[in-house]
Amino acid sequence: MTATSTPNGVRTVKSASRTIELLEYLASRQANPPHLAEVCTALGAPRSSVYALLRTLVQQGWVQSDGTDGYSLGIRVLIAGTSYIDSDPYVRIVRPILVDLSTTFGETFHMGRIDGDKVVYLFTQESHRELRAYSRVGRRMPATATALGKVILAHRPELIPETFERLTEFSITNRVDFDADVATTLERGYSTEDQENTLGVRCIAFPLPYSQPVTDAISCSIPKVRWTEANVERITEGMRAAAIRIVESAPVSV
Repeated sequence: MTATSTPNGVRTVKSASRTIELLEYLASRQANPPHLAEVCTALGAPRSSVYALLRTLVQQGWVQSDGTDGYSLGIRVLIAGTSYIDSDPYVRIVRPILVDLSTTFGETFHMGRIDGDKVVYLFTQESHRELRAYSRVGRRMPATATALGKVILAHRPELIPETFERLTEFSITNRVDFDADVATTLERGYSTEDQENTLGVRCIAFPLPYSQPVTDAISCSIPKVRWTEANVERITEGMRAAAIRIVESAPVSV
């Protein structure tokens, strides 16, 4: 086991760093499990050490093999992720409020948290309508292409990336347009998103400033066919009141 020093003086363990890098790489591949050679290339590490690390993680349940030299995340990752969500005090407060919003308005509501220049979905309450937006807890999306991410970035300009990912033809792909979007968001107190990551779906999002800097937000995904002025106004006011309730109920951030 070897260790190196980072610029802030904290010593990092190389094997631990490589394990984390491996798990994050497998997570990025999602439903496309990489083969051993691809993992070696991605990590820039020799085949022998990568194979030994993979076999260790397979034995411990953090990685699984498909039997044809393909590797993906194992069930232990799900257990750890679920534990993270279940133990989070803010998710516990937000969850029942989003359930109430979904019941009231019949749409899909989310809670998300910023992670670098991405936003991670921590909770989703799906609409029960036949036509509805779908999402997955644990999904990690470019913050610039989601209402959740955009409303957080409006309060965290230091996290706005230099390049913008295009997920659909409607995605914002340059800083000038994004800054204009941010200005509108700050003026009205919430962000909107028009098919910027999923065609046929529009979104509204409010920040949750119970911590500084802001890390979390809530959003509502609405099929474009139901995006009417009256419907959006009702949902926006309901979400504004819900965001205030959440912040008032949240533990004080130290």
